[in-house]
Amino acid sequence: MTIWLGSQPLVLASQSYARQMLLQNAGIPFEAIPAAIDERGVQQASGLSSPAEIAARLAEEKALVVSQRLPGRLVLGADQTLALGERTFIKPADRAKATAQLRTLSGRRHELHSAIALVRNGKTVFAETSVARMTMRQLTEAEIEAYLNEAGDAATSSVGGYQVEGLGVHLFDGIHGDHFTILGLPLVPLLSYLRQQRLLAF
Repeated sequence: MTIWLGSQPLVLASQSYARQMLLQNAGIPFEAIPAAIDERGVQQASGLSSPAEIAARLAEEKALVVSQRLPGRLVLGADQTLALGERTFIKPADRAKATAQLRTLSGRRHELHSAIALVRNGKTVFAETSVARMTMRQLTEAEIEAYLNEAGDAATSSVGGYQVEGLGVHLFDGIHGDHFTILGLPLVPLLSYLRQQRLLAF
């Protein structure tokens, strides 16, 4: 028996491995169709500066773009931003930028804002944004170097330069917030909405 009651799988407008695994582990069938959008262009055009609002806008835009190609389908967009005070971070482009970012975050607390948007036929039917607060250890240059050597490409594949589901967990003194939010997909509110829409068996 499947718990999914929808006539078609959910569409995930993301290529994130973590988000795909969260849906898979929750028993939600999906098709991953990444949205090719200019994230920085969308952010600049929106005029938004709040990390939470930026994440929400990008999540919605991703879902809207994919929804245009798939009439009738329920499309899930997701995005995550990292904020250190007034400063917002994006995925480090290379190892040098990951090194600089980890130096900046070292010994300080930052916030991860994770947003989702569900869109059908170009209309947003559900949206949610949640926050987690992460306190990084005071890292030495040698520790940053050792972490990056071990983490490899994972250091440039997520907004913080780390993945707490992997080696990134070693970088932290404190983690305060929902596990799913940290991984970039507020799963519990998503499931609650799907349940309200009678798309889940329980």
